[in-house]
Amino acid sequence: MAEFEIGGLRLEVPDAHLNDRIRAKLAAGGYEGHEARAALMRLREGQRVLELGSGIGYIACLCARVAGAENVTTVEANPGLLPVIAGNLARNGCGAVTVLHGAVGGMEGGDTPLAFDAARSFWAGHIADEASASERVVEVPRLGLGDLLADTRPGLVIMDIEGAEAHLFDAPWPDHVRHVMMELHPGRYPDTVIRRIVDCMSASGLTYDPGPSRGRILCFRRVRGR
Repeated sequence: MAEFEIGGLRLEVPDAHLNDRIRAKLAAGGYEGHEARAALMRLREGQRVLELGSGIGYIACLCARVAGAENVTTVEANPGLLPVIAGNLARNGCGAVTVLHGAVGGMEGGDTPLAFDAARSFWAGHIADEASASERVVEVPRLGLGDLLADTRPGLVIMDIEGAEAHLFDAPWPDHVRHVMMELHPGRYPDTVIRRIVDCMSASGLTYDPGPSRGRILCFRRVRGR
């Protein structure tokens, strides 16, 4: 088990989930630095947060420290990461964060599970495709973004879901969402998907937020007056 500290948050990650590159980022404090910066720019005390793609729980801990753990819901598909997330939340006093297991593959959920590629490196897991090796594929609950938005009523939505964002922007989002932050994965879809994301956010009353946006971290904020 490897131990790290980033910004006063203590994180433990099983060695089996690490490679040299990500271990070095964690050790240097640069892990998910752009995402953390973006979240801290827009987070407020008491704000409800929905995170898609928990990873090792770092961003969830960061959000809980600002917004309050009881206001944070985080979703992770990889079953092997659930105890890692729970451990990191607990050791940082964030045990009240709600952790949901499942993959968000669209606006609607369903009883049919989704096939998920639980890659060895924790940040590389994704909904299974034709390149996924059968020994890595597990079935996980299918969650719908529409249900999650209705149940948690977040003001801030954060997502890093390795390309599954391509399926979440076919209908307008509700008015209670004030900020959206996502990591784009252009290697997994064509530019037309990015255009659809931007068009959907615009139709939902959200516009490009230049302050926290950087590189593949694309952020939106609600237009004032809406």
